[in-house]
Amino acid sequence: MAPSLIFIVFIILFFLSGIKIIYEYKRALKFRFGKYIKTLKPGLRWIIPVIETIQVVDIRVITINIDSQEVMTEDNVPCSIDGVVFFRISNPEKAVLEVEEYRFAITQLSQAALRDVCGKVELDTILSKREEMGKNIKAIVELETMEWGIEIRDVKIKDIQLPENMKRMMANQAEAERSRRARIILALAEEQAAGKLLEAGKLID
Repeated sequence: MAPSLIFIVFIILFFLSGIKIIYEYKRALKFRFGKYIKTLKPGLRWIIPVIETIQVVDIRVITINIDSQEVMTEDNVPCSIDGVVFFRISNPEKAVLEVEEYRFAITQLSQAALRDVCGKVELDTILSKREEMGKNIKAIVELETMEWGIEIRDVKIKDIQLPENMKRMMANQAEAERSRRARIILALAEEQAAGKLLEAGKLID
């Protein structure tokens, strides 16, 4: 094979190896000799092979699970609570350059915030105000992530696991409450029936 043909083939392969396709929902940070140059937008892009590299970042909403955390509530009830965090990268440059492994960092922040928030309230508050608890956790996490170019969209508490003895106590309490309401309804019904009988007796007289 002629040297000129080999050179042409090499140039073609060199050019093709630098072609990159960036999807609409992603951004690519371009580095030259390890130094950040700019962020490439969606479309067909070309970088200098070997000299330049790219790091692709997904800018869609991303979901991360908060693993079950052992929490002692303010009224000394142990429980296991897990949740989910919804976030998106609003500034790809900061998300890559300011923090290492932002997914791991958000997970750790969320776990710590969940334990902190839920440990300062009573169990009844956690059970009845999950939405409020999620907002409080979100506020704590986004204080840190704003500096990383990451926007926390929402935090949801998914499941709350209680000890078996606590479940039995709550079931007994609920049963007692239902029984109390039933007795009140029965007493009201008897009172109304007695009133009707009294009215009927007056009519007969």
